[in-house]
Amino acid sequence: MSADRSELPIVESRDELVAYLASGSKPAEQWRIGTEHEKFGFCTETLKPLPYEGAKSVRGMLEQLVARFGWLPIYEEGNLIALKEPGEGITGSISLEPGGQFELSGAPLETLHETCEEVGTHLKQVSQIGDDLKVGFLGLGFSPKWTLEETPIMPKGRYAIMRDYMAKKGSLGRDMMFRSCTVQVNLDFSGEADMVRKLRVSLALQPIATAIFANSPFKEGRPNGFLSYRSEIWRDTDPDRTGMLPFAFEDGMGFEAYTDYALDVPMYFVYRDGIYHNVAGESFRDFMAGKLKAMPGVRPTLPDWEDHLTTLFPEVRLKRFLEMRGADGGPWRRLCALPALWVGLLYDSAALDAAWELVSDWSTEERQRLRDQVPDTALATRFRNRTVNDIAADMLEIARGGLKARNRRDRIGDTEEPFLNAIAAIVEDRRTPAEELLDLFHGEWQGDIDRIFVECAY
Repeated sequence: MSADRSELPIVESRDELVAYLASGSKPAEQWRIGTEHEKFGFCTETLKPLPYEGAKSVRGMLEQLVARFGWLPIYEEGNLIALKEPGEGITGSISLEPGGQFELSGAPLETLHETCEEVGTHLKQVSQIGDDLKVGFLGLGFSPKWTLEETPIMPKGRYAIMRDYMAKKGSLGRDMMFRSCTVQVNLDFSGEADMVRKLRVSLALQPIATAIFANSPFKEGRPNGFLSYRSEIWRDTDPDRTGMLPFAFEDGMGFEAYTDYALDVPMYFVYRDGIYHNVAGESFRDFMAGKLKAMPGVRPTLPDWEDHLTTLFPEVRLKRFLEMRGADGGPWRRLCALPALWVGLLYDSAALDAAWELVSDWSTEERQRLRDQVPDTALATRFRNRTVNDIAADMLEIARGGLKARNRRDRIGDTEEPFLNAIAAIVEDRRTPAEELLDLFHGEWQGDIDRIFVECAY
């Protein structure tokens, strides 16, 4: 939830926006791991989505997390819309996506052991409350049964603005908002050069991660024709704010180049006095000059810039850290595997060098072709004389080396490497989670999509 910022200093120049991004730089010993995941809530008796209000509801879940486990409530216009984990420093939070998807935004943690413990604790809390309320949660990339009309709308002001604007920019934006779930990891950089190198590697390899984690083959009770439909819908959401960022591979890439890109992405809203004001389609450059048509004379603060950066949705997003955004939601073991993959690739210098060597000669056209084809054919996608599964195997080997070099051990002496085992099983079988679900649907389930509410529930 954005804080009111009417009394904060005004942004006077582009340089302040650039400096905001650069301020995320930190030495390697301070790098952290922030894992986020979304999941679909449903009533176990009816298999319908959770409404916001009622005995079995999104609000009820949030209230019980406050009452039983001490989470701190966050309200918007009287509606409970998020929770903050108690404690000092930067802690985790729980927020609501537009269609009621529950999102855990984890705290920045030092090791994957801590990350997986955090995820496990959260799911235990949610399951305990869910058992009492007769509420369950699904780990998938796209809603397998409910139509848009059946999907509830959460009472958050920014989502109403986004929902209306999405309809003007693509045909699948509302599907993205209301019926998709992801898992992502947020990682640090030491400075501009390190950021650029990590951004390029993660952009190039993001389609490979999408293929590995493909887990959204159903829509409204039937196969939708894709293995990662969640990834496919991003291709028809809003071309101004999505995609593979080809400029990131050009000479001169850095914080300034990303700032210029972000300045050219149309805005959604401006938050003032507890209200999200609709400025959809207007320019942040005009905002800086006090020339917004909807709010003449109003100029931005740094929190406005921070808000705007959250409304950009490229495959990898830069804020004061890098967000890996390519993976479908899934079960507990893959919620831990996704950060393990990227930490292994990006947090060890030798692994990062090896990952860059893997992708350094890929062309803009090849990267885009991978992005376009992977939602459909995933690991079987052809690339030059190889398959995406072959590239995934290379990624996995590099990531194992990176985690081994990190040598972060838990209380009983285990390294972080076992968190990659869920990925190893997929790569070794050359089959995505989506293909396994499709086999169940056409076989054991005999076309009954309701079986997924048992198979894929936490």
